[in-house]
Amino acid sequence: MQKRRWTTGLLLILIAISNLAFTSAAPPASPVDLAPASASNPPPGPDRFSIITVEYTSHEWNLRTWNGKKLACTVFSESDKVPQPHEIYRDCGETIYNKWMTQPLCNIHDVQSCTGYYAVLIDSIQKEKEIAMQLPTASAWLSLEDCEPVFSTSTNICETKPTIVIKGLEPLPNESINRIEGTYDGNSFSCDQADTCKFRIPETDDDGVEMQFWAYSSYGDSSEVFTAQIRVRVADEGDPDQLYWYVDVLSPQWQGQAATCTDAWNIFPPVGGTPARLSTPKYSEELSSDIPYTYLAANLILQGIVDASTCPDGGLLPGNVVNQCGLEKSRGAVTEWQNQFDDLILSTAKETSVPARLLKNLFARESQFWPGVYQAASDVGLGQLTENGADTTLFWNRSFFNQFCPLVMDAETCSVGYANLDEEIQLELRQSLVASVNATCEECPLGLDLTQSKYSVNVFAHTLTANCEQAAQVIYNYTGSLPGEVAVYEDLWKFTLVNYNAGGGCLAEAVSAAQAFSGLPITWETVSPHLTGACSGAVGYVNDISK
Repeated sequence: MQKRRWTTGLLLILIAISNLAFTSAAPPASPVDLAPASASNPPPGPDRFSIITVEYTSHEWNLRTWNGKKLACTVFSESDKVPQPHEIYRDCGETIYNKWMTQPLCNIHDVQSCTGYYAVLIDSIQKEKEIAMQLPTASAWLSLEDCEPVFSTSTNICETKPTIVIKGLEPLPNESINRIEGTYDGNSFSCDQADTCKFRIPETDDDGVEMQFWAYSSYGDSSEVFTAQIRVRVADEGDPDQLYWYVDVLSPQWQGQAATCTDAWNIFPPVGGTPARLSTPKYSEELSSDIPYTYLAANLILQGIVDASTCPDGGLLPGNVVNQCGLEKSRGAVTEWQNQFDDLILSTAKETSVPARLLKNLFARESQFWPGVYQAASDVGLGQLTENGADTTLFWNRSFFNQFCPLVMDAETCSVGYANLDEEIQLELRQSLVASVNATCEECPLGLDLTQSKYSVNVFAHTLTANCEQAAQVIYNYTGSLPGEVAVYEDLWKFTLVNYNAGGGCLAEAVSAAQAFSGLPITWETVSPHLTGACSGAVGYVNDISK
């Protein structure tokens, strides 16, 4: 572990759901007698093609035999180069094609001994042809009205019964969305004559309910059918006179706040929001810590940021390990240093929805906030990225690849996607990504470029997202079920950390073994004992970060 329209009429429309009522942008002056919407016919789906005429040059080639110069066939090509194999197969047939593909190279100085065929360009003519071009299709998007997204819990809180909004989008000029239809918990609804559809949604159980929705266009077709899983839970937060509605939506069409990776895992976060260790606080001060990190203390002494000259051996034991005196001397600097990234961690968390506390805990475990190369190894930066980790990021996080690749390669090269690039280009991209998070700088005052390290915070957030996508695929491959069907939200984050630290192979072996021994569902308690051998270090790693 990869990545979201509609009508409201002038009249309110009721859908056949208890407590579920549509609202309109301009409600009538007096209440109307609402009736259930009739069942909708299946939408036709997108059907958008435009026929355009283009000019091209048709090149006529003769394929002749070397022996006797006899005409074998005529090939038409849009290239003035030697015809392509598929063109010869199309115009000359399988027999000549097979001979053409297997004939030996001809010595131009001794053509008498050549066998097979050669191609001769006979004529070039300007022509026109019609081609079908697919046009952009209508779409639909979901949001909430009058509800507050809460970053700390990665959910949405409404003080009144929540209103879901479906907004239709028509990308073609002179066309518009004229109707929105769908089903909510198996009941049909329809909103006519506008591009925005609104209705209030009642409380659901913990699994939520399924919603399907689509938009009709004046073009004569519809969008594809989109789906969403919607959960609404009610709580009074200790005051029975004030109810709050907690709303979570799983859908690629969702434009509101959502916990990271919930779409990939097909799971809701815990009701009421995520636990503290998987949350994002409102203020960066709430991320503050004062842990006496020994590796960080040693580096601060080595770089002269901390003066430990009055300590035995300058505050360092053999191997540049900080001693107790050096640790005490560096305590203030260590606290200041480990909190200098908090503002950036918070803003990155709000931008990417990766939990801020998880991100900070990962940096603490990986590098103790010293963003260089760890002991001349291949682990680099705050989150200790490796080339294998970069490969996971670029392969499993397509949106990040689309942002990063053009910084290194031309747009045409990047357009084919990471998986389709030549190995040499993939290697260059991986190395470039690792270099982008490496703050080591010999000419810099501290031996570090802190601007570079701050840029890397965003990279590591996207790397975590990529790992949750890969972890989701691993679980599906080895259980045959979607992650949210066989594991709980908190454990899925732990499996993601295993993937980040030890790789997908370790996670796959452990999940497969846990299923064989314990069956489904899978939990951290059943999976972690099967992280053995070279994978065993992931257990302490995950437990440490998950505190």
